[in-house]
Order: sequence, then structure tokens, then C-alpha cells
Amino acid sequence: MRESAAITTVKPAARPEPGPALRVALFSGNYNYVVDGPVKALNRLVAHIEARGEAALVFAPTAATPAFNHSGELWSVPSIALPGSRSEYRLALGLPKAARARLDAFRPTIIHVAAPDLLGLAALNYARAKGLPAVASFHTRFDTYPRYYGLRFLEPLVTDYMRKFYARCARVYAPSPSMVEELKRDRIGEDIRLWSRGVDQALFHPRRRDLSWRRSLGFADDAVVIAFVGRLVLEKGIDMFADAVETARAERPAIRALVVGEGPARAHFAEKLPHAVFTGHLDGEALARAYASADVFLNPSVTETFGNVTLEAMASGLPAVAAAASGSRSLITDGETGFLVADARSVAGFSGALVALAADSALRARFSASSLAAARPYDWDAILDGLLDDYRDVMICKQA
Repeated sequence: MRESAAITTVKPAARPEPGPALRVALFSGNYNYVVDGPVKALNRLVAHIEARGEAALVFAPTAATPAFNHSGELWSVPSIALPGSRSEYRLALGLPKAARARLDAFRPTIIHVAAPDLLGLAALNYARAKGLPAVASFHTRFDTYPRYYGLRFLEPLVTDYMRKFYARCARVYAPSPSMVEELKRDRIGEDIRLWSRGVDQALFHPRRRDLSWRRSLGFADDAVVIAFVGRLVLEKGIDMFADAVETARAERPAIRALVVGEGPARAHFAEKLPHAVFTGHLDGEALARAYASADVFLNPSVTETFGNVTLEAMASGLPAVAAAASGSRSLITDGETGFLVADARSVAGFSGALVALAADSALRARFSASSLAAARPYDWDAILDGLLDDYRDVMICKQA
């Protein structure tokens, strides 16, 4: 994992250091009702805390039908569905009396907020009132979202709010060196540290490639399959993905698109990519098979703070093409494991990278081997043990 010399890292550890007992109260805007990268990381964190013999309690909105079985104890807080096209997500309305009583009974030793929403504000107020240390993990550049809905003028206001929110946290954990640098540049948070992400390398691996499955989807053996994995929403760059693939197909007809995921923009995406195969949501071995059975991974999103899907693709042996934005810059070495496109609005930039890879199987093979090697250091247990050690350091500093 490449790090800037100026970045303080939550250091991966073989095992957590002995120290104060951890009782972590985690507050999140989503924990089990929509599957996305941040939710996967938070569930893995809670499972790891409990596996190490420590305690965790999660407060988050819930939905009538959970998307998956979550880790640990989850206390539901009141919430409303977001308006418009993102109604699958919910806005927490704070920390009501019953939830506060459960929190008191839990006796937390540290507060961890994962979203700068009303619930997060209530958690920070609770920490201040009780004299507890509060930390935050930064998962999404919410201040970039307005541009995808014609509201770019709101971005400075959202950024200013985020500055005030994260200034109240003893530490802010960002998932990639490039995101640490962005937050420092934008003055979002004061003590910003790198909490990287891991990947399940027993699951995501090139050996999952399945030619029979590819053929069942209608892909010829000589097709160059470009994969998209993620929520089908505008801020994931789906318009750019579609435009880049269609432009590249005009030059290299062997290019095909594989789209893995669900979301409110699926119909829009399918209209723009009439030749694509849409699998819907996949997870576990089915998801690993989809990655490994593709040939190139394309991630044009600029809202990612890390890029879990990019790392999973690299562990699966895929060359990656991505916007030269926060998370991707820390994962992809341009010209070695894939291509970074400097102008995220350039269809020609993305399509040109796809054409170059589609035209050269030796280049794909070289990038594939390099991607696999680059993914190896991202070990979940060591990374999460390092975060537990950092929790303890924050607690000790608070007591000093």
C-alpha cells in the first residue's frame, strides 16, 4: 500500500496491543438496508471487534426488509426516506430517548460516527456531554453529490458543514492516502489518519473465472468484457461508463459490457447500454465469479473515498481503468496495473484506455499480474487490528 510520508497511518497490526477495554458505539446512516462499500466495511469492523473479545453497539436507521444479515447488535433509530430518486436511503432523525437509554446502559468508552447526519451530530453531542472521545470515519464525498442532480451551487455549503462537523472529532479516518490529502487540502478534519480497507483474497481471485458462465450470458470467448460493479445511481458515473463503452465498441466491436448491481437508475443505464448484460445484485462467490470472468474493470466515479470494488477487481486479476480521483489514485498505478484518466469528464480518455486494452491481450495479461500483486498487502485482519489499537490511543490521549 503506497503512503505519502506526510500521512499518519492506522498501522496494520499482527494482533491488537493490550490496553483499555473497548466498548465502541457506532453511529451510521446505513448499516443493513442497502449494500454498499462503506456498509460492508462497517459490518466487518463490528464483527472484528467482537471476534477480538471487545464490545460494539450500532445505532442506524433500518428498513422493513434488511438487505442482508448484519453483524453485531443494531439499535434502530427513527428515520425518513430521502426524497426523489434516492428513496432507498434513509435520513436518521437523531437519537431519541429510548436509544439514548440503551446507549447509557451500554457504557461506551469511545464514539465512532460514520456519517455527518443528524444522528452523527447527536452522537457527537453525547460524547461531549459524557466526556468521551469521538472519532469519525469518512466514507463518501457528499459534497460532490449535488452536481449529479443539477445543484452544483450547493457544494460549497455542504463542504462548509462538513468542515464544522469533522472539526469536532478527535480523529478522522480516511480510507486512502489520496483522500487523506484531499481532506487536508479542504480542511475537513484536523487529525486525519489513514484507515485503509482490505479484501478477501480467498474469495476474490482469478481462479474464479468461469468460461461456461460467460457463455451462458451470451459472451463469445473472444469478447473483451468490461465490468461495472456497484449501485446503479448517477453519482457512480454510470453515464460516463455507458458513453465510454459505446464509443470504444464503435472501434473495437468485441467489447461488451457486464453490469453487476441494482439501483434506481437501472432503467436509465440499460437504455444507454442496450448491448450490456445486467446481472442484478450479486454477492459472495457469485460476485467473485463475475469479477474474474470479466476482462477489464471500469470505474469512472469521482465520489469514491477508497474504491472497494476497484480493489476487489484487482484481487480478481483485472486491469482497472478509473478516474484519477481520490480512492483510485491510491490503488491504481497508471500504466502498470491499469489506466487513470485525468479528466473524469472525458469520454475519449476512458474509451481510449478501453480500446488500448481491448486491442492488446499481452498488455491485459501484464496489467492483470500487476493488479493481483498490488492487491496482496490489503489484509483485513491486520488493518482492523490497527484500527483497534488507534481507538485505544485516542482513549489514552483523552484521559491524559
